[in-house]
Parts: sequence; C-alpha cells; structure tokens
Amino acid sequence: MELPSYCARTHATAPPRLPRRAQNARRLSAAAVAAMLLAGCGAAAPKASPHPSGPAAPSRSPASIAPDRAVPAACTNSTKLAGWSNRRLAMLTIAVPVSEASVSDVTSEVSAGAGGVLLFGSKAPSDLGSRLTVLKSHVPGHLGLLVMTDQEGGGIQRMANLVGSLPWAAYMGTHWTPAQIQQNVTKVATKMSAAQVNMDLAPVVDVDGRNVAPSKTNPDGWRSFSGSTSVVSAAGVAYMNGLRAGGVIPVVKHFPGLGGSSYNSDFGPARTLPWSTLQKVGIPPFTAAIKAGAPAIMVSNNIVPGLGTNPASLSPTVISSELRGKLGFKGLVVTDSLSAKAISAAGFSVPSAAVQALRSGADMVMFDLGSNVSSQTSAIATAITNAVTSKHLARSRLIDAAGHVLAVRHVNLCS
Repeated sequence: MELPSYCARTHATAPPRLPRRAQNARRLSAAAVAAMLLAGCGAAAPKASPHPSGPAAPSRSPASIAPDRAVPAACTNSTKLAGWSNRRLAMLTIAVPVSEASVSDVTSEVSAGAGGVLLFGSKAPSDLGSRLTVLKSHVPGHLGLLVMTDQEGGGIQRMANLVGSLPWAAYMGTHWTPAQIQQNVTKVATKMSAAQVNMDLAPVVDVDGRNVAPSKTNPDGWRSFSGSTSVVSAAGVAYMNGLRAGGVIPVVKHFPGLGGSSYNSDFGPARTLPWSTLQKVGIPPFTAAIKAGAPAIMVSNNIVPGLGTNPASLSPTVISSELRGKLGFKGLVVTDSLSAKAISAAGFSVPSAAVQALRSGADMVMFDLGSNVSSQTSAIATAITNAVTSKHLARSRLIDAAGHVLAVRHVNLCS
C-alpha cells in the first residue's frame, strides 16, 4: 500500500482492508501495523501491551534483559604479579653485585629472577656488551634486566675505558653550562647503552661545596656539582636528561641529600644536616629532578635529624611520607648499599635491612660485592618471603615494589 495516500484520508474514512498477507503475518500484530501507519503520518503511535487486559509492562533496557555476567578485571602489571610466587617477587627487588670482568658469575641469580645486576670494577672488558647480552638471555620470560653501575665522573667511574670519561661533578658545575653537561653526558650514555648497560647510579644532586675529594669522613666533596642549591638543581637535571637522551636510566642520589654529612655511611653511622635545613638547601634539587621526570631515586643510609633514628633507606618517614607523599615521587626507589657500616651499626643484617627497606617504601635493594654473593642473595630473598608469610611485610607492598622495577624498564606483562 502507499502510505501517503492512506495518511491523507486516515481521519476521513476507515482504513482500507489490509492485504491477506499482512492479516496472516504471525509476528506482526494489528496494533503494530496501526503503529506503523500512524508513524508514517507523523502521529504518535499507541504503545501496545503484551497483555491486552492488564497493565503495560515496564520498559527494560537491553542490559537488564541480558543475563548477569561478572565483568573481568582489567589486566595490569599488578594483577599479573599477584599470580607470581613470593620468591619470584622477592628476587625482582634485588640488584645483585658482580665484577664487570666476569658478569657470568651471576647467571644463576639472573635465571632465578633477580631484577638487576650492579657492575663493580674500574676497567670494563671490550666485549662487555656481548657478555651482558648472553646474561640477559637467562632472564625468566625475557623481561629484561636492569644493568647498573656507578659512572658519575672524576674518580667514580667504572667503565671510562669503554665509554669515555667525565670530570668530577664539581668541575662540571663550575666550568660547564647545563647544556654542555647534557651534551657530554649523552655521549657517554650512548656508549653505555651500546654496551648493554642501561642504568647509571647518577647524578649526585647533594649540595656540598667542600673543595675536597670524597673520603671516609666526607661522602661528597667533588662528587657534588656545587654548594649552591640552584646550580646543583640545574646541573642535576641536565645530567639526568643527558643520560636519558643516550638511552640510560638515571638514578638521582642520595635522597634527602648528603651535603654537609657528619661522616661517610659506608664506614659508620652518619647524619645529614637537620631536616629543617635540608628542606631549604638539600631538597630543591630532588624536587627539580622529580618535576623533570626522574625515573629513579636512591635513598641514603644516613640518619636524618628530625625524621627519626633509622637510616633514611630504612625509614618510612623519609621514603613513604616525604619522598612519596609530599614530593609525589612515583618512580623506582633504590637503597644505597645495605652492606654499609651505618646499616649494621643500626642493628640490621643485610637481609633484615632489605625487609625493613621494602616495608619503608623502597622498591629495590643493593649490597656490596664480596665472596658470598650467591648466599647473600638467597638469604635476602628468603628473608623477604618469610616476612610476607609472617605478615611482617604486606604482600601488596612487595607486589608494588616489583611493579616499580618493571615500570622503570617499561615492561608490560599484559602485552
């Protein structure tokens, strides 16, 4: 039928008899046909009730008609890590020390899931890159490995023979502009990356103007860019950006600042300047680095007067409250070496210190190279897993720490 001709006379005459086909259609009621016709005329169609003698049924959306189904949780690194064993999670938070001349010595630790290796030495072998490539092939799931070293400049350089040398930070801060610092650091970082070293425990952004070499009584001296907070802030960001431009992850250190420390924590108990002073002098360079996108920060082993009596690396006040909370840092938090005499003087063994560091908010722990690397690594992992079992360390905190280790390497377990 032609709807327009019907519409023109719908109010004047009765509608024409419907074709037999429409009358016999099983799925098209008379009410539905009328609704079609009226809709063609622009009139409001009456709502047909499925029960002519009863009230109209309430309308239901498709969602209400569909059967109830549980919405699957979105895949994240955290949901994936929740399925890992406590031992594997613990291993991911450990950086294992090794001589750069024999990196294969830690193959078993890497195969067990260690999150990183820390290179020691003063002269890297020419084939370091190929050796590290072989080592990385043992990582479970081929998730990558943090290969780190201390390549600061001056007297703190592990592989200058392979990647080029940088002067002491004090020289850079005095004689180079931030642009020059970034340019020269990028050259070194590019070669580090080519040698499969992807993390540098630098820059030092402690504010310390003492014109002396670092020593047993002074951890900084020439390792610091300057005694000026503003100079250190600018130089530190430039150095950090230089590393990143060369493909190396920077680790800004030593939070909350070692400038003016009473002693070198490697050799015994040490204190920073009072917290009230650090907030004005020592913290701004870290704030600048965080604002510039610092991916990782190392926390010192010094006690911070005004923030408790534990070394900073074992202090929830320093890490969780100040660094994470007030400064808003969301990246990887690494401890300084837990083999330091300041740690044992505080009553902690390396394994117990590792647990306390994780409880305080750190994500990765480090210790020194010695003759017992394998047993020390195992002892740390066991202490962490036992702490989770005994509820001394929340499993959620361990998962969070492991997540930060993966995040700094841009590993996505869901891809």
